[in-house]
Amino acid sequence: MANKTIIEIENVSVDELVATITNKVLKGIEIRLEQLQQKNQQEQLLTRTDTAKYLKVDISTLYNWTKKGKLQAYGIGNRVYYKKNEIDEALIRIN
Repeated sequence: MANKTIIEIENVSVDELVATITNKVLKGIEIRLEQLQQKNQQEQLLTRTDTAKYLKVDISTLYNWTKKGKLQAYGIGNRVYYKKNEIDEALIRIN
């Protein structure tokens, strides 16, 4: 059998209780959505064309950066992809 817990609530109106529960649930949902969005963004794959547009460079520049090891490319069949999070990590911060 499942354990049952009895909670006694005193001096709290029904509206206050509903508002408190609603706020806690919404906060939990917001945190989970943020986590899912971050995970989705990290796993996003970009094509060569999309990557070149994202970095505002020509595809030949992207090709050279890949050959020099500045960016890591991934292939599926004849297609080449780049991971967006790895592109962002490859960018060097300049003061």
